[in-house]
This record gives sequence, C-alpha cells and structure tokens, in this order.
Amino acid sequence: MQNSIISVRNLKKIYYMGANVVNALQGIDLDIHKNEYVALMGPSGSGKSTLMNLIGCLDTPTSGDYILNGTNVSTMDDGELAEVRNKEIGFVFQTFNLLPRLSALENVALPLVYAGMNRADRLERAKQTLESVGLGDRMDHKPNELSGGQRQRVAVARALVNNPSIILADEPTGNLDSKTSYEIIGLFEEIHSRGNTIVLVTHEPDIAEFAHRIVKLKDGLIESDEINPNIVRILETA
Repeated sequence: MQNSIISVRNLKKIYYMGANVVNALQGIDLDIHKNEYVALMGPSGSGKSTLMNLIGCLDTPTSGDYILNGTNVSTMDDGELAEVRNKEIGFVFQTFNLLPRLSALENVALPLVYAGMNRADRLERAKQTLESVGLGDRMDHKPNELSGGQRQRVAVARALVNNPSIILADEPTGNLDSKTSYEIIGLFEEIHSRGNTIVLVTHEPDIAEFAHRIVKLKDGLIESDEINPNIVRILETA
C-alpha cells in the first residue's frame, strides 16, 4: 500500500523438518505506516516470531512480497539483508544482547561502526542518544554494573542510534519486573511521540494494550487487526 513503511503481500514461510512440513505463515497481508505503534500478538506456534524475523530481515519468505520503506527485500541475499537491517531497523531484544566488556556508550555506538561513521562522530551520536533515554549519567558503566531496566534502556538507545525507519521490539519487557516493564513501555511511548514507528512483539495482553494497533496471529494467519479502543479513548480525552 502507498506510504507504508512495511507492506507484505501473501507472505508465506514453510519449514521442512525431516519428513514434516511446517506452514509457519500461510499468506499474510499487512501494512504498517510511518509513526504507527503496532503490537504483534499470538500464542506459541501462531507465526508471530516467524513474521517478526521476516519483518526484521533476519530471514526470507518462501513466497510473497515484503516491501520495506519502498524496497522489495523478499529476494535479497544475506549480505544485502544485513545492510538493510543496519540502516532501516533498530532491534530491542528480551535478553538485551549487550556486549559485556563494552561500556554503555560503546554498546550504543556499535551500529555506527558498521555504518562506517568515524569514532568521534559515533561517540557523540551515542552520547546524545543515551541522554535521550535518561542514561546520561551511566555512559561509562558496563552492563553488569547496570540494573535490568538500565540495560534495556541501553538496548533501546542502541536501536535508536542509526535513526532507523522501524523500532522492532521482541518481548522487550520479558526479563523485567512489573514496575520496570512499565517504565520501559513508557519510554516506548515517548519514542513513538517523537515520530518513530514501533512494532512490538509480545504475548502479554497488558503490554500490548499500550500499542495503538493490535494484530493477532493464529495458525500462521492474521486472526484480527484492530485499532486499540482504549488508546482511542485516551487520545480523544487528551
């Protein structure tokens, strides 16, 4: 669809596991526009992780088309996908995926190394991004010197540092307690309000409720795709 950042058409993914054939996605049509905040939900085996991997250019579909920010990435090879990932997508993972020997600042600057930015510029950009997520006073700390919530903020800053088209968050609160989870979700709200597009993958209904649109998958198909009525009510009374 025109003006979509993400547009997938009849997306299918088949896995062959010995004699078994697993139809993980059975023909998905989905459009996500700039500055949308979308939650992908579904039980284990619904296809949400497969769809996330395809949207994140971590895998390629068996058939169908995926247009990401105007570029068809469906048939790209691994090298081309890696380039698209670094330029277009900021990842936030449940397990943070920070390098333990690097400081918060160095972890955030890492994507800029792959982008070819010089050291002075990437450290300055990383510093500004860490400040934007409230960690200006923790830049020199290593991951083991930070709380779980602070580590996830570093991961969010790393996702933001390249000014990507999409923030793709995979169960970003899965390893956090309730209080810290809501702080991180509050941070996503703030990031969304600045104009970022967010796709949040979660199995937790209370976390999905913060998204503005909820897409539910079941058996490799989209079961429902709805604007979050709670968010609509909040926006109307704001």
